[in-house]
Amino acid sequence: MQELFLTAEDQGERIDRFLSGDLEDVSRSYIQKLIKDGAVLVNGDPVRANYKVCAGDKIRVEIPDPEPVDILPEDIPLDILYEDEDILVVNKPKGMVVHPAPGHYSHTLVNAVLYHCGSRLSGINGVLRPGIVHRIDMDTTGSLLVCKNDRAHQILAEELKEHHITRRYHAVVIGNLKEDTGTVNAPIGRHPTDRKKMSTKAPNGRRAVTHYRVLERFGGYTYIECELETGRTHQIRVHMAGIGHPILGDSVYGPAKCPFKLEGQTLHAKILGITHPSTGKYMEFDAPLPDYFTALLEKLRNRS
Repeated sequence: MQELFLTAEDQGERIDRFLSGDLEDVSRSYIQKLIKDGAVLVNGDPVRANYKVCAGDKIRVEIPDPEPVDILPEDIPLDILYEDEDILVVNKPKGMVVHPAPGHYSHTLVNAVLYHCGSRLSGINGVLRPGIVHRIDMDTTGSLLVCKNDRAHQILAEELKEHHITRRYHAVVIGNLKEDTGTVNAPIGRHPTDRKKMSTKAPNGRRAVTHYRVLERFGGYTYIECELETGRTHQIRVHMAGIGHPILGDSVYGPAKCPFKLEGQTLHAKILGITHPSTGKYMEFDAPLPDYFTALLEKLRNRS
């Protein structure tokens, strides 16, 4: 059971939309089913999916225990950057979801990793996220770390928590950044009105810091590298949009229309650096830019 209390910022939003943004990994269609089944109560009473939430509402959501599901191995090719007995580092393609979620149990990176690794995966995150230490958005490409045993997972999860893992991303942003280097230090939390988005204007945002440097300028666009000091949801996308330079192709935090044929944001997790859980040595992995990204850079160079 989950209990939620509404504030003035949430006023007037449909309850199914509000809950789909507030409850991680629960789809809107599943929430609508819960509402229909009477599992969502507002101030003690069942409501319909089109109920508009009000400040002061007390919402109780009874999410039934999940039925056992079989997350099946799938023979999906993996672009492997590195592998040993402890870890696997892959270059995730655009459009691939990292792990299964309710209503989405196939064609994910986890399905592919299960096929490749078999039983050699850590079980710390359960059957839906075996071996997964961190994740990147579906339309973000690049380096992703998978752990093959619980010991490696515990060590690297602690590294991530203490911000000791290097994560450098490449992106193309809209506009011409004034400075060659900079830092965005702005807390990030759930957007006050759009529950599917994150925002630097959230009342209870958590510390978020992104460092950036310019790699190349194209007049109306800038090719940059961003290094994460923290790792909040959508951090780079939210921070760059927050300073007026949204990532090209990001229809969530930037313009709805894009002048180039892109599928989502031009954001690539290029460099991943860790201290190896067994050897204690620092290692860096470099994921090559995907073809669409290099083709876009060539177009921008030709235009400018």
